[in-house]
Amino acid sequence: MRNRMMVVGGVALAMLAVGCDTTSNDAASPPVPTISDAAGATSTTAPTSEAPTSTREPAKEPATPAPAPATREPVKEPASPRECQTSELKLSLGSGQGAAGTVYRPLRFTNVGDRTCVIQGFPGVSYVTGDDGRQVGPAAYRVGTKGPAISLAPGATVHAPVGFTQVGNYDPAECRPTHVRGLRVYPPHEYDSMFLPAPGTGCAGDPPGHQLVVKTVTR
Repeated sequence: MRNRMMVVGGVALAMLAVGCDTTSNDAASPPVPTISDAAGATSTTAPTSEAPTSTREPAKEPATPAPAPATREPVKEPASPRECQTSELKLSLGSGQGAAGTVYRPLRFTNVGDRTCVIQGFPGVSYVTGDDGRQVGPAAYRVGTKGPAISLAPGATVHAPVGFTQVGNYDPAECRPTHVRGLRVYPPHEYDSMFLPAPGTGCAGDPPGHQLVVKTVTR
């Protein structure tokens, strides 16, 4: 009887030991997720966003430039003799002839250049005084009409009649008589002047008449 009780007690102890071991294993093992837990879980994967696609326009071909207009060869006009320039002329003053208080003297233009040139029209003429060539009184008044163009060969001479009024006939208060050294002359159509010695007396004031008159160039 005593041996039977010992056997039963040993079996009981063995079963107790097995139960304790099972409990410790259950506590150490993590719980197995159920289907409901997996279904309720929130996904941490970021949503995939597709990049917008841009539509490229087809490349435009460069515009074809319009053809340049054809250039026309300039029409060549026949060469014409050039006008006489100041540097090609030499001045001189001929002897005079009196007429009613005015003495006309030929103002001569001689071509000292190496080409034939053309001269036409009225020269500009005025009295000057002093070393600085200061003008005295009004310039020569033009008389008559413009003459034709004249071809002036090298060495040839043309002239323009210049009238010198006797300024002593004017009232001195109006004339203001002034000694002059000579004439400043502009050849027709020229901007460069020439000086011609011709000592005399001119009017620095405003006389009632013309102290100098000039006609067109002629042969």
